[in-house]
Amino acid sequence: MRATVVSLVTPHLLRVVDLANEAQKGVNVHFHLHDAVARSMAELEGQYNASALAAAYVEGLENVASQAPRARTEYVGVLQAAADAARRLGRD
Repeated sequence: MRATVVSLVTPHLLRVVDLANEAQKGVNVHFHLHDAVARSMAELEGQYNASALAAAYVEGLENVASQAPRARTEYVGVLQAAADAARRLGRD
């Protein structure tokens, strides 16, 4: 079975979305967020199409953040922080 970009990236996006939901409830997720992004990038890095996967991961985080209601400031902030962290890790 061939794995697609969507099937490889979606579980990583959902982890961050779960953390963003927790942050919206007032939970401090800073450490967990950076750990989740670092683990995701490390897992995606091992794939043959790592650059496409990393780009899809960052794009997915940015899309979810842009589609979220602006009233959910903590939620959006966590997603944007995750996208920034993933982008930085992708350049390293």
